[in-house]
Formats: sequence, structure tokens, C-alpha cells
Amino acid sequence: MTRIGRPFDISRLEDEWLEADGFGGFASGTAGTLRTRRYHALLLTATRAPGGRIVLVNGVEAWLEANGKRYPLSMQRYVPDVIYPDVTASLLDFDTQPWPTWRFQLDAQTLLTAEVFVSKATCETVLRWRAEASEPSANSNAFTLKVRPLLSGRDYHALHHENPAFNFNAQTSDEQARVSWQPYGDLPAIQAVTNGVYTHAPDWYRNFYYVRERERGLDFSEDLATPGVFSFNLAEGEAVMILSASIAAAARTANIEPATAHATQLATIEQQRRAAPGSRLQRSADAYVVTRNEGRTIIAGFPWFTDWGRDTFIAMRGLLIASGRYSDAEAILLEWAGTLSEGMLPNRFPDYGDTPEYNSVDASLWFVVAVHDYLATHHATAATRTCLQQAIETILTGYTNGTRFGIKASADDGLLSAGVSGVQLTWMDAKVGDWVVTPRIGKPVEVQALWINALRIAAMWNPRWQQPAERALQAFHERFIDPSTQALFDNIDVDHVNGAVDRSIRPNQIFAVGGLPFQLLDGAAARAVVDQVEAELLTPLGLRTLAPSDPGYRGHYAGTPLERDGAYHQGTVWPWLLGPFIEAWLRVHATGHDVCMQAKARFLEPLYAHLDHAGLDHLSEIADGDAPHRPAGTPFQAWSLGELLRIENLLARMERIAA
Repeated sequence: MTRIGRPFDISRLEDEWLEADGFGGFASGTAGTLRTRRYHALLLTATRAPGGRIVLVNGVEAWLEANGKRYPLSMQRYVPDVIYPDVTASLLDFDTQPWPTWRFQLDAQTLLTAEVFVSKATCETVLRWRAEASEPSANSNAFTLKVRPLLSGRDYHALHHENPAFNFNAQTSDEQARVSWQPYGDLPAIQAVTNGVYTHAPDWYRNFYYVRERERGLDFSEDLATPGVFSFNLAEGEAVMILSASIAAAARTANIEPATAHATQLATIEQQRRAAPGSRLQRSADAYVVTRNEGRTIIAGFPWFTDWGRDTFIAMRGLLIASGRYSDAEAILLEWAGTLSEGMLPNRFPDYGDTPEYNSVDASLWFVVAVHDYLATHHATAATRTCLQQAIETILTGYTNGTRFGIKASADDGLLSAGVSGVQLTWMDAKVGDWVVTPRIGKPVEVQALWINALRIAAMWNPRWQQPAERALQAFHERFIDPSTQALFDNIDVDHVNGAVDRSIRPNQIFAVGGLPFQLLDGAAARAVVDQVEAELLTPLGLRTLAPSDPGYRGHYAGTPLERDGAYHQGTVWPWLLGPFIEAWLRVHATGHDVCMQAKARFLEPLYAHLDHAGLDHLSEIADGDAPHRPAGTPFQAWSLGELLRIENLLARMERIAA
């Protein structure tokens, strides 16, 4: 739970909240009600789950008219950088549990509560406002809430501008309980079901300013249309507005029960659903699990990612398997197994179209690791086990014989070689135009750790893979240890030149000790890796992607897309890497209760603290390499949260054993 109380911390105004609908759509905004990103919206829906996302309702302009005064309940920022109106004087506190809730102290007698949540049962966004007065007023209209919806109808990556094609026409029914608009003919209609009164008053609100977009070097201003205004008498009870892009859902709401009753029913269902997972992290984890086709998948991060293979298989180990969500894990693994091509699983599914992209050497190997973790729970049926093992056999056979992008087990040492010019294959995958920032062509260290783990996993049921695993492991020991540091090279046979090595100090070597089912190093060799990573790369929020002593190090992730992508894996901190590091750290230290407590205090407490900043109740994608390690990238990242859950589970098991 994240709560910002009185006096309201002004520095927390732009911390962000997320309400996901389970299909790729979501609502999102800030604690201070300002929209700071193009992705902040109240109704953002996935037309082809989980892709094809469009923004329909960006936000609202809300205010209360009481006793002859007007009290703003929402803030807007306009070009050049003007905030109007300003609610900071009246904003009493903000809480994320059970969903985003604001309290405003409007005057000495009047307290107003506003809340928003997305119903996973119906994909509707529910907004509610309640006023409490310590002294009743003789004027029955003393509390009049006015709400203007701000609409666009655009791709969620785009921006909207005033244009004559926007259709302001409103369709009303049921004594104005239901109002619908269809701004553009090729998009779903927007449905608003309320207990208020709608007055048609079309207008444009121009030049909204999105500060996060400007910081990212992107276009940052937008015009939004407002078709009219809703009025609610809060003296008679709470105000309700239910937004939906589904005609069927809106019709069901209007025809079966009043808006207030339907909102209450949705709130009850949502409270029960959110209470079921138990822990705060598990409740947050649920946001990333979404529908794809007839199966399930994991959104890599909100607000702008869809589902990526590598991210899915890394994240699900903590989000699902370690959290006991076995049916979801099985559904996802089976769904992705059906996308195998030439021994490879996709790197990602594009927003548009169904043709997946296969430019990843490690996504398929992370799939093998995720399957191992799932099968180890003994919840798979015989049919599921057979299907998943066959998928692994296909992957290993394809990689052994050779597949796309030069991916092939080397005949000379059994290690996995990969890479062609102009294609990014590892998780360090930033690319700008034709520039691959970290190409890592050759035999990257974490790819070998994954390859050897995959071979050993498959050897558990097929002895064919035992000898290749032993051969590759021996070659790893012989070829990857840097004699000058006793730690590991980041890459060997660089650019497919035999014997060429990359001595860059990066976090990828940690996977030889932690983060995977089988560690490749032990004893002094393992300790040398952990010590180097700890000394050069460890920060409170994760591991740097490059040591600060390296000439290519970039300590800040900021600026234009070119500048940001150039820093993405050149020093930028990644929280998800703390999972492998903590596991490696535990493996090289003596086990026991005291060691577990030390790991929690040193490594987990800063992550827990971060749950109350940036993406509230979640972990960020990245952070600056330099202190104070400002969070950046997506504020809601699946594998960051997943690895924290996985390590929590690991520490709990270790403590039980120690006891």
C-alpha cells in the first residue's frame, strides 16, 4: 500500500498509479492528478488483446461548486509549463489501496473523496466522488460536482490535435443515464453510464503539456476534445461515472441496474479479487498477466510495452511460479510453445499484426528455464509435461544444428555462438536505426550459462544432452575466466574471431553463479565473480550494466531517444538483475538465518522502499547508474517485480531450512 498523507509531499505529485484490465488496456495517472505522459488515461483499451491499444478518455476536468465557491478536483498542465487549476492546497492525501483514492479538504466543513478503479470483470473504469460536510447546508444544491470528460481516440503512442473530423455528437438514453460518443468512425464508441445529468457543450482544450514526454525528447503537447459536462448533486449521495469501450457492457449496465448499484457491485467484486493474492507484491503482479488469443501472456511493462518472450519467461518465475499461480504459468508456457519456429521462440509480438519477431538468442533458453521451474512444482499433467519437453527438444535441436542469425553450437567447443551484423540478439538489445549499441556478436557469457543450463535440464529426461552439457561446461571453465581478475569475460570469440575477448565489466557474468537452476562456477571462481559485480556494479536499485571505470560508461539515462538508447545498457541500472545477484551472493556465503537477514536488509529493503515511489506498488524498469539513481524507463516493469518475488520465495525457503 502506498499512502501519501498530510502535509502532502509536493515532490510526490508525479508518482504514478496503474489499474490494468487484464487484456492489455489500463488506466493510469499520477498522485497529483496531473497527466505527465501521453499514456496517462482513464480509458485506454486494447482492441486486439494485448495489442492495438487506443486512448479514448484521456482524463477529466472536475470541480465542485459549493456555497458559491468553485473547488478544483483535477490539475492540468499546459504549454509552456502552466498548471491550472492547482489542487495542491486542498489535496489532503492519496492512497493506492484498495485502488487510487484522493481526499480533498475543500474548506473547514467539507471533505471530498475521489476514487478510480478498473474492473477486471468487465474492463470498465469506475470513477466515484463523495462529499462529507460537518455541518449540513440548507441549500440542497450546495454540493454540485461538475465533470468534463477529455477525449481523443488515438493510438496510445501518438498524440491528438484539434481537427474538424472529430465527431462531438452524443447519443443519450435512459433519461441521460447513458451517454455515448464515437469520435472517429473506425474506433469503438465511448460509453459513459452515470447517475448525473449530461449537458452537451462541445469544446477543445488545447496545448496540454506532458513533461515526461519532453524529458524523453519526444513531442509533448496535445489537444483534447470535451463534448459536454456532467452535473451531480453530491448532497443526494455519491457521484458515479462508469466508462467503457464495450457497447455490450455499457448496455448491460444501463438496462439491468442503475449506475450507483452497478458501481457498488463492481467495487465489491474487485475488493474480493484484490484481497485473494495475499501480499502487496502479488496483488501488483496480477497487473501483468493478460489474455492473448485463447491463452495467457505477460505484459513486459506499463505503459508502453506489450509481451516480449524473454521478459515473459524471466518474469513468470516470480510473478507466477514462485507465487503459486501454476495454471497461469502453464497456460502461458503452452501458448508460447505454439509459436516455435526453427527452434526459436519470438522476441516479441508487435503492437500491430500477428507476425512475431524472432531476433533473440536467449528467449528460447529462458523458456527452458521457466519450464524447468514449472515442472519442478509437479503440477503439470502428463500431457502438458510431454508438450513442454517436446518444445525444449525442438529448441535444443534447432540450436545444435543451427538456426537464424548465426545461432549454432560450435563444433570446436560446444558453446553457443550467435550474431550477425545489424541485429541485436541478447537482452542488451538497444538499437537506433542501424546502430546496435551493444552487438555482443560471438559467445556472450550469459548465453553460455543459459545454454548449459538448458542442456542439463533436458538431460534430466533425455541422456542425449548429457555429453554436450559436460563438454560445453568444460569449455566454459577453460575459456571464460579472465586470468587478470579471475572474474569472467563478457564475451569471447568476439565478432566470430577465435580467441578475441571482451573484458568489459558487465553484470552478465553473474548468471554463471546465480539466477539459473545450475551454477557453472563454485568456490574461489564463483566468489571472484560475485566480488567484482558487487564492487563495480551494485547499487541500491539493481546492477549497473557497465562499470563506471569504463570509457563507455553513461551514468544518466536521459535526453533524446538516441541519447537514452546509447545509455540503456552502458551503465544504466536494472533492478531485475538484483535477483540473480542476490542468489549468487547467497550461494557464495554460508547459509543460515543470519545470512538471510543480512541479504534482506542490504538488498531487499531499498526495493521495498522504492515501491512507494515512481510506479506506486511496483518497481521501475531502470535507474541512473550515478547516484542518487533516479528511476527511469517504464515505472511498472514485470521482471523487476518478478525477480523480487522470486528472491522473497527463495529466502523464505532458506529460512525454513535453517530453522
